[in-house]
Amino acid sequence: MKRRFMRQAGALLMVMGFAAAASAQEVTLRLVSAFAENGIYVQHLLPWIQKFNAEGKGVLQLNFIGGPKTMPPFEMGNAVKTGVVDIALNTGAFYTNVMPEADFLKLTQIPIAEQRKNGAFEAINRVWNEKGNMQYLARTLENQPFHLYLNKKIDKPDLTGLKIRITPVYRDFFQSLGANVVTTAPGEVYTALERGVVDGYGWPIGGIFDLNWHEKTRFRVDPGFYDAEVSLIMNLQAYRRLTPAQREYLQKQLLALEAENTFWARYTTDEVARQQKAGIETIRFDAATSKAFIDKAYQAGWASAEKQSPEVAARFKPLFAPK
Repeated sequence: MKRRFMRQAGALLMVMGFAAAASAQEVTLRLVSAFAENGIYVQHLLPWIQKFNAEGKGVLQLNFIGGPKTMPPFEMGNAVKTGVVDIALNTGAFYTNVMPEADFLKLTQIPIAEQRKNGAFEAINRVWNEKGNMQYLARTLENQPFHLYLNKKIDKPDLTGLKIRITPVYRDFFQSLGANVVTTAPGEVYTALERGVVDGYGWPIGGIFDLNWHEKTRFRVDPGFYDAEVSLIMNLQAYRRLTPAQREYLQKQLLALEAENTFWARYTTDEVARQQKAGIETIRFDAATSKAFIDKAYQAGWASAEKQSPEVAARFKPLFAPK
């Protein structure tokens, strides 16, 4: 009886040991967002995080700490670089203070699936590794053009005398159109519009209702330009510490997340209708003026990229353009 008890106890301890070892292998990564928790970018991500954690038990978990209330959006790039957090849902425009090349992602004209095939994704990661101490994980936003939103009507692409809120994304483009530009965090835009500090702003087609900006917006200028980029970036050391199994699991989930990017084309259609219903009028140019407007946007974007980092711009430009 005593011998049988010892065998059972030994077996139990062995099982407990295996469980402890498996538990010890599980890694939890801290994730923050540069965007508000109630906004569409986070709301679109939350079901994925839930699925990630449900399927990743014993392997990899994500601890979503929160949005801009956890730290200012423009500090999150440096927080990832230095390892204060592991992962951030962010846009390149918000961490140009860490690496100016982050802003170049707006100039991509092919989907992320194609970027992974033609070498663009690998080229991006070489730069992010070397200059940002980051791993570029996945692009979570596509098919979301930027637009110019105004409270004063224009009949041609001329912003002379207008004060426009910007991020680095469209600073050079709007300045080339004659605008006086003002940089503010997203949380300050509503008040700036309300008080007449700015006459308009740049923003993607979606998201203005999340911030209540529609209440202070009268016009949207078509066509849109560039492609809004929101991505997951990760501290390079944290990424390299993952085991092969953890990296494989992470990659599987990242590809599944990118496969959901078809959502954004439908969302764009819905947002256009919603803006119209809210009373936001559309300013449209003729075909020739519209083409010149878009061409000028990309000319200004690439000219700025080539000035800031000529070697990287030369490497990215042929990979970002459609064949």
